[in-house]
Amino acid sequence: MNQPTLVIMAAGMGSRFGGPKQITPVDPQGHIIIDFSLYDAWRAGFRRVAFIISRHMEADFRECIGQRMEKYFDVSYIVQDLDNLPEGYSVPEGRTKPWGTGHAIACCKGVVDGPFAVINADDFYGPTAFTTIYNFLANLEDESSYAMVGYRLRNTVTENGSVARGVCEVENGKLTGITERTKIYKRGEDAAYTEDEKTFVELKGDTLVSMNLWGFSNRMLDELWSRFPAFLDKNVPVNPLKCEFFLPFVVNEQIEDGSAHVSVLPCEETWYGVTYREDLESVCAAIADMKKRGIYEEELWK
Repeated sequence: MNQPTLVIMAAGMGSRFGGPKQITPVDPQGHIIIDFSLYDAWRAGFRRVAFIISRHMEADFRECIGQRMEKYFDVSYIVQDLDNLPEGYSVPEGRTKPWGTGHAIACCKGVVDGPFAVINADDFYGPTAFTTIYNFLANLEDESSYAMVGYRLRNTVTENGSVARGVCEVENGKLTGITERTKIYKRGEDAAYTEDEKTFVELKGDTLVSMNLWGFSNRMLDELWSRFPAFLDKNVPVNPLKCEFFLPFVVNEQIEDGSAHVSVLPCEETWYGVTYREDLESVCAAIADMKKRGIYEEELWK
């Protein structure tokens, strides 16, 4: 059996939330969202975890989260440095923005040595999502086979503003494309997206969307590095300070050129996250309800 690693993208700060939303307690016991993801991952079978962090938060992150998890997991830390670039490339003058999720995962090369799952640190995914992706990775034999856990759009929106989601196109259980919609608004059981705040396009509530819960063979790390230079050549000249190398871009490229195929694993869990400060109350209420129903103990790892 392969030994999958859970890779957690924790380098970002929550600009809309107004601080490091990874460390905002969501219950009276002081648990934070990432605690529930780690607990669910452990119950699913994961025993390796790699945290992608930024250098300025490394000490705080280790103290707040990492050291506690070293009791349960084989823990690695990966620093997403701006100057970790292919040979011959340099950071544009004045750039401080990280290079995006594709670059974050590429930084795992040399540390993550087998199949791996990817999640965001500040999203609540639900127990069955981790079981689904772990089982896929533990039985993975084809290096060109990837997976994405797809959520129903109605289960991923907030009452408090717009959200960004990767809207999936699926045929016969396989991902054929993913389109990032940066402003999706809840509309009852359905939703709508806009690009100009004037014209809205309706989206059905059962539309499958990506919450950045992926499963990859280790080959994905080589693919990211091999495709990064072309991205830099095209985008740095026109947007040197803010262009980003997003993970779904590379997935789309591989689908289009036939070098990989992506199974979409539908998930009926409800996503919770603190996109806006006003979301915190509903997240805390949901956690309390799940504890009441016995999905979680009052004290995790008890």
